Amino acid sequence: MRAFDFFCGAGGLTRGLLDAGIEVIAGFDVDERCQESYEWNNKPVCFCPTDVNVVRPAEVWKLLKSRRTGDLLIAACAPCQPFSKQRKRQVATGGQLRGGSDVNGDATLLGAFARIVEEILPAHILIENVPGIAKVRGFSTYRRFLAMLQANHYSVAEGILDGKNYGVPQTRRRFVLLASRNRAATMPAPLFGPGRQRYLTVRHAIAHYPPIAAGERHPSVPNHEAALLSDTNLLRLKLTPADGGDRRAWPERLRLKCHKGGYEGHTDVYGRMAWDRPAPTLTGRCNSLSNGRYGHPSQHRAISLREAASLQTFSDAYVFFGAQQHIARQIGNAVPVKFAEVLGRQILAL
Repeated sequence: MRAFDFFCGAGGLTRGLLDAGIEVIAGFDVDERCQESYEWNNKPVCFCPTDVNVVRPAEVWKLLKSRRTGDLLIAACAPCQPFSKQRKRQVATGGQLRGGSDVNGDATLLGAFARIVEEILPAHILIENVPGIAKVRGFSTYRRFLAMLQANHYSVAEGILDGKNYGVPQTRRRFVLLASRNRAATMPAPLFGPGRQRYLTVRHAIAHYPPIAAGERHPSVPNHEAALLSDTNLLRLKLTPADGGDRRAWPERLRLKCHKGGYEGHTDVYGRMAWDRPAPTLTGRCNSLSNGRYGHPSQHRAISLREAASLQTFSDAYVFFGAQQHIARQIGNAVPVKFAEVLGRQILAL
C-alpha cells in the first residue's frame, strides 16, 4: 500500500505508517521548518513545503507515477487549534490565534482536503484530530466532508480513541476517522487497559535517560535538553513533591496571584508527572513547566525534548532539528508513532 501524509509536520504519522509496512510517498506541510526533521528520519520520503489549499491533483498524480488508486491511502492530521477548546473560547470572544488566522480560514483546511480526496478517490482515508473536530460551530464543513464520502461510496468508521489504549505512555484522546471505498471500515480494538496489557507509563518511556539540569543539554543524547528555569520557578519545582506533586504544596509567597485566595482550579500547571501512570496529553509547549503537568517526576526541571519525544513513542534514533521552541511544537503536535502504526495496520487489515 502507498500513502500521502497531509499536514505531516515532523513525521509522526509517516513514521508509524512506514513501521506498519506502508510505503509513504510524500508528506505535505506548509511549515518548512519541519522539513529537515521529516526527511532526515523518513528517507526516502520527500517533504513538500506546500499549502494544502494550493495542492493540485496533477502534483499528486506526478508523485504517484500512475493513476492506480486501489492501494492508495491519503491521510490528514490538520492543525488541531481550529477545533480546540481554547480556540472555541477565542471565537466566542471574537479573538484570533497567533499569526492572525481565524476559525473560518482554518476550517477551509478540511474543505481543501475534501477536494483532494474527491478528485483522487483513494482506496482509504485517515483523519486524526482533537475530539472537537466534529463539534465545530455549525458542524457544516465536517458534514459536507461526510456527505462527499457517502456520495463516493466510502464506508466510514469514526470515534474517539485514547492513545494509551494502543501502546502510547500518555493519555491522548483523539478523534479518528477511517474511510474505505467499497470496503467496510472498522476501528482498531484496544490493546492495553483493563483485561488487556498494562498501560505503558512515564517510567517505561523516560527512566533510562541520564540526568540533566534545567537549561542543560546532554552531550551525546540527541535532543535531550531541558528548558531553562527562572530562580523562582526552580524554587517552586524543588518544593513540588516528586512523583505527581503539584503547586498546592507551595508556600503562599510562591503562589501565582491567580492561584491565591483559596483557588484550586487546574492543578496540572507547574506539576510533576507521576512515574507509574501514563503522562498527561502533550502539547506544542510540552517542555514548558508553566504550560501543563510537564515537570520531571524527580529531577528539578521540565521534561526534555528527548523525553517528550519518547512519550510520543518516537525512537531515540529519531532526531529533531530546529530551535528548542519549535522542536517542542514538532513533537507535541505529532501523531504518536505507535498509535499511527496501529492505525496503519488496521487499514492494511481492511
